Amino acid sequence: MSSSIPQQLLQGILLPLMEEFYTLQGEGIHTGKPAYFIRIGGCDVGCYWCDVKESWNPELHPLTPTDQIVRNAAACPAKTVVVTGGEPLMYDLDYLCNELKKLNIHTYLETSGAYPLTGTWDWICLSPKKKNEPLASFYSLANELKIIVFEEDDFRWAEHNARQVSPGCHLMLQPEWSRRNEMMTRVIDYVKAHTHWRISLQSHKYMGIP
Repeated sequence: MSSSIPQQLLQGILLPLMEEFYTLQGEGIHTGKPAYFIRIGGCDVGCYWCDVKESWNPELHPLTPTDQIVRNAAACPAKTVVVTGGEPLMYDLDYLCNELKKLNIHTYLETSGAYPLTGTWDWICLSPKKKNEPLASFYSLANELKIIVFEEDDFRWAEHNARQVSPGCHLMLQPEWSRRNEMMTRVIDYVKAHTHWRISLQSHKYMGIP
């Protein structure tokens, strides 16, 4: 890394915070549960269908004291935090998780798996991307595998990743939002024929919440 990067960012004491908010989990196995979301700016995976492209450039998001983020999370009734991005593992998340754990807050991670793991996590949702495949070490760590289905080849990609995760990992297929009308029937039919998978929907978008 460049020497111009602030040491506090390298140490995880500051993080480029895009947004933080209290809501219901909208996707995956924990859909419907309340949680405090921390969205960290910065991503070089660059999926063309990404619905939060504004998260890609970390320079657009203020370096925020991690202690302040922790205080905001601790003020919420639900003691669960979901750290997402962007790609949150571009940064050292040990300090963030350590401070949350001191307050008995559960830590959930959403990641592409393209960067080494930092932090201590109660739940890891791995959502691998073809453009920048996960590190091999990530597959055994994932509690949940979530594949975004944008095109027909994503079913092949899903099975490629499913063969590498642990037996207890939850397997989720999620229609990409902009093509949900085209892909929903295909995903439903696929899950009915391949019963090791479940469907994940972006329910927060249907409910009109963050």
